[in-house]
Amino acid sequence: MKPSESKYFSAARLMDEALLQLLEKKDFAFLSVKEICQKAGVSRSTFYLHYETIDDLLDEATEWLNEKFVASFPKDVALSLRGKILTSREFLLPYLTFVKENRRAFRLVYQKPELFSAEKTFRKMYRDVFDPALDSFNVAENEKEYVLEFYAKGSLAIIQRWVEKDCEPDIDFIVDLIARHTTASGN
Repeated sequence: MKPSESKYFSAARLMDEALLQLLEKKDFAFLSVKEICQKAGVSRSTFYLHYETIDDLLDEATEWLNEKFVASFPKDVALSLRGKILTSREFLLPYLTFVKENRRAFRLVYQKPELFSAEKTFRKMYRDVFDPALDSFNVAENEKEYVLEFYAKGSLAIIQRWVEKDCEPDIDFIVDLIARHTTASGN
């Protein structure tokens, strides 16, 4: 990679992070390019070199978070999860590690799902990860959405509470908690 490309991507990451930090304190509709640039330590011309609008920056920040999330799993996550429930240690460890390392962003996405196109992201994750995992258990097509809701909502409630407690206790406790209680419920 050329130094100029590295500098280009570095500025983009700074603006992504600045946007996420500002969104913790301020509504998206009230953010300005000036604030983002000040927080990121870049000029307005750098912002406009990368984006036309703040919406473009938000789209990129969302995509960046999604890429980081997917990259936290083994290379072919769908194949690695075949034959394993969605609350298996192999799935939960990378997931919870990502959440812990990105807890501020996780809080934002949970608090403002429409802003981060959470539904679109979930559909992509369903197609690429969850649907193949459910197929490996021969879950009937008409049952998939219910089974996924059970796993997703129950696990998510535990994970949200864990994030509220600043990711305490440790990841192993949460993995064991989720696995034990989903197994206890007969799944």
